[in-house]
Amino acid sequence: MKKVTGFILAVLLTTSFSVAQNAADGSKPQGENLKVPDGWEWRFDKAGADVEVSSDSESADVFFVNMTPGWHITTGPAGIYYHSDNKTEGDFTLDSKIYLFDTKGRNREAFGLFIGGQNLKSDDQSYVYFLLRNTGEFLIKKRTGSETSTIQGWAKAESMNMFTDETESSAENNFQVKVSGNTISFSLNGKTLSTLEKGDLNTNGHFGFRVNHSINLHISSLILTK
Repeated sequence: MKKVTGFILAVLLTTSFSVAQNAADGSKPQGENLKVPDGWEWRFDKAGADVEVSSDSESADVFFVNMTPGWHITTGPAGIYYHSDNKTEGDFTLDSKIYLFDTKGRNREAFGLFIGGQNLKSDDQSYVYFLLRNTGEFLIKKRTGSETSTIQGWAKAESMNMFTDETESSAENNFQVKVSGNTISFSLNGKTLSTLEKGDLNTNGHFGFRVNHSINLHISSLILTK
């Protein structure tokens, strides 16, 4: 894997303390700073893939670490990441601030959030996901087992901050998923992109991040509000 960006190096140089470990709280880094987060799990799209998730940016297939106040992920194969305690049901709002670094021209690779995670270690896994890609578009899909179905195909996200040649470090985007009664709203940077009837979509269960191939992200927050 290529060396981490200057942003990461700056944090490595300036941050040497460990994250306090009180009661497990999946909304905050758990374990030692700049190490693979405690309590987090992952699943890659390709079944049986031999993938090394590590804090060694030189050898890892996926670089995934606590990086106060959140986490840093550089992929690797496509997959999901979640803390084992990050579950919810009923009405809720999920907010996350995510910074996208240089895409190296891979602008069609996507990243974002998932909700409604069920049976995530089994063949009959399921979840709903909300993604952006650096073409300025968003997508909403559902995974059931090895199959995916499109809820909202790729559409323009006018409120997206894209990484461009003029971007100095990273492009910041604020994701929000809100479940209220029979309605699910997907918003970006304070602008609603899509509002759907929940219908038979299951929004109860685990929540976390979905990150596709070869993407470099810093996630500074993951906040659940009931």
